[in-house]
Formats: sequence, structure tokens, C-alpha cells
Amino acid sequence: MTLTGESPSRGRLDAVVAELFPELSRSRAAALIKEGHVTVDGEAVLRPSHKLEAGSAVAVEVPPPAPDRAQPQDLPLTVVHEDADLVVVDKAPGMVVHPGAGHPDGTLVNALLFHVGGLSGIGGVERPGIVHRLDRGTSGLLVAAKHDQSHQALAEQFAEKTAGRRYLAIVWGVPSASHGRIESHLARHPVDRTRFASTERGGKRAVTHWRLLSAGPHASLVECRLETGRTHQIRVHLAELGHALVNDPTYGKPRKCGQALRGWIAAHPDRPLLHAWRLSLTHPTDGERKHFTALPPADFREALEAAQIPLPELR
Repeated sequence: MTLTGESPSRGRLDAVVAELFPELSRSRAAALIKEGHVTVDGEAVLRPSHKLEAGSAVAVEVPPPAPDRAQPQDLPLTVVHEDADLVVVDKAPGMVVHPGAGHPDGTLVNALLFHVGGLSGIGGVERPGIVHRLDRGTSGLLVAAKHDQSHQALAEQFAEKTAGRRYLAIVWGVPSASHGRIESHLARHPVDRTRFASTERGGKRAVTHWRLLSAGPHASLVECRLETGRTHQIRVHLAELGHALVNDPTYGKPRKCGQALRGWIAAHPDRPLLHAWRLSLTHPTDGERKHFTALPPADFREALEAAQIPLPELR
């Protein structure tokens, strides 16, 4: 499969490839460059750091998937929708999406390989089929591609912001407004590289729309609609708004709350309260607009009850 595009600006080849083709991570782009699968103006380039000029013609030959490094595993998997092109699952909280450092197996990819039998190869041997990701602690809807053509079509929707994603978040405090829009540029934190933060220079544009759904004495339920999908975007934006996710150890701190919620937090140390409840996309084959929903799992509903937050009708 060949991907082609034109460099929008001057920059490193691996960064430009990842920008042109969002289905390829920057590390995946660098690996393809080193393996000789990328050409610039018709000439093979083997250095990821090669500097491109704006307007350069870039072509990437994505090789057939190698034998999967990840192995199929018979793990619990909630399938919301499946057809010949894609599968939509409701990821359980605590499940890592793909194998990586510290998580060689037991991931969503391992479960998908067992259930589906084959996934697209664009993401490489460690991330077959994965179009977008959810943090380990986040529950909810995620789509995976069964073949490369589906993967590319889905990735384009996420890149062009036509795929709709809505999340439910339990946050500390009660926002003073009923809704709002947060826009910033996100980049790695200058000191703690495991975190992200808004920055005035550089970074990637991130936009989150939020609305208040219901509130309790110490915390609230808000819905977040993503206009962009940056790493940790909702968690950073809500924390910078002054209403961090309840139980988020990276961006939030414990606050005063009732005994029931304190007990829930103590029993769920690795569960930031974020759930991807609605996913909308255009089917890559028939062009029909599809809408998928997944109501919050039991632990999320238990947290709402502990925080004395009513769960409204979701629509």
C-alpha cells in the first residue's frame, strides 16, 4: 500500500510523514524511513532527521504486515459493532490498548487478534488495527480497522476532525458556567515528560467543548466533545479549567469530599473517571454515518452514586 502527499512545510522527514499520514505514528514513520520505504521527490531517504522543503513530494510504501508480534489471547471483550471493515469495542477500564514497555500482553490488541483473527498492518506489529487510543484507565468506545484501506479511511476522519467523540467525566467541584470551549496548544511538560501542558510556543492545537450535566456537593458530571484528539487532552484541559478529573493522579489532587467517595477512590487507585460514551464516524465502505454509544460501566456509576451526582438521561 502506497501513501502519497506533499510536505506542507519545512521540517524533519519523520515528523512530516507523521503529519501527512496520521495513521502512522512518528516512531512508525521513522522505522519505515530507516527500512527504505520512504521516498522524497522520487529518491529514497534513509534518515528520519532529513530536512524537507515545503512542497516536497513524499511517498510511503507500507509493507504487508509482518507476523504479529502480539499474540491472540482469549480475554474479555465487549464488541459493540463488527463488520468486514471494522470493529467497535467498549474498552474496559484498566486495559492497555496495545503492547509496549511493561505491558507485553493482556492488551486490547491481544484480545482483538483472538476475536477478529486479522487486523490492518499500518500501525506496525505492535499496534495492528489501532486507529486511535484511550488511556489505560479510561473506559469506552474505540474503533479498530480490519484492513489497511479501512484503517486509512478511518484515520483520515480523525485527522480531519469528522469523527465525533464524546466523553463523560466526573470532575472536582462545580463549574460556574453551564458550558464552555477550551482551546490551547499542548506539548510535553518541560520538566515532567510523562505529562502534557498548554504552551504559548509550539505544541499542537487542541480544542475541547464541555457542558455541565449534573452536580453533587463536591464533584460534577460533565460531557466533553473533542474537536481535536491530542494525548491527555481532556485531562489537561479540565485540570487547567480548575476542575480536574476525580482520581486522576497525574493532573489532579485529592479534594474534600464525603466518606463514600473517599472510599471509592481508595478502592480504585488507577481509575481516572473518564468514559468515552459516544463515537460517530462515516463507514469506510458504504459511506453511511454511524453512531455508537456505550453507557458508563459499573465502577463509573458507583462513583457517581458515591459522589451523590445524579446520572441524567444521555442523548
